[in-house]
Amino acid sequence: MNNQLLCLLQLAFAPVGAYSYSEGIESLVETGAIDSEITLRNWLENSLQFGAVRVEAAVVVRALRAAKIGDLTALNYWNAWATATKETEELRLQSWQMGRTLVRLLLDLREAKLSRRESPVASELTTIVKEFVESGSNQCNFAIGFGIAAASWQIEEEAAVLGYLYSWAANLASAGVKLIPLGQTAGQQLLLDLQSQISCTAQEVLHLEDDDLGSCSWGLALASMAHETQYTRLFRS
Repeated sequence: MNNQLLCLLQLAFAPVGAYSYSEGIESLVETGAIDSEITLRNWLENSLQFGAVRVEAAVVVRALRAAKIGDLTALNYWNAWATATKETEELRLQSWQMGRTLVRLLLDLREAKLSRRESPVASELTTIVKEFVESGSNQCNFAIGFGIAAASWQIEEEAAVLGYLYSWAANLASAGVKLIPLGQTAGQQLLLDLQSQISCTAQEVLHLEDDDLGSCSWGLALASMAHETQYTRLFRS
């Protein structure tokens, strides 16, 4: 249990460049749509309830399950599906960059342990990751990479989803702290306030059927499109 918790913490805060993205929050702050802890919390809560991150977390679950059994067909299918759901170029490039970085990190960590004794599960998953990268377009979405890493480190589904949602919330709370700006204490209070919604969303995601996957993310799409042409930018999305 302790090892799994440590693996989850390492995965949730892996150095994949998430800090350079605001997912449209920068443009919303620019227009005044988000200007306080309250408005930022409302945006993040609505995103968890109805937005794209809810669907991405569901893709994490499917990638984890496919990686566990070595189903490359399913991995490629859900990777293509995840790409198709990205409504703007910025969001698509963000997912690809973070996914590519995470997969490369996972492979590098495994190669660094070649001289050590690995479990059959870990060795098999390393092969699956390589085959997935080589057989696909080499553009791996972050949700897919996260699911593969969770399977490789034998993290349970519920814990993986919670880690994915929390890392997403922590990154955007950090972006809000810098942009609005907010104090660090306000940012931490925001994350505490989001805990209940994160847990609720995680439970819903685990029980979603494939035909139920969908989101109401037009606000994110509009914010992202506005950000693509914003004059001054600190973030890449």
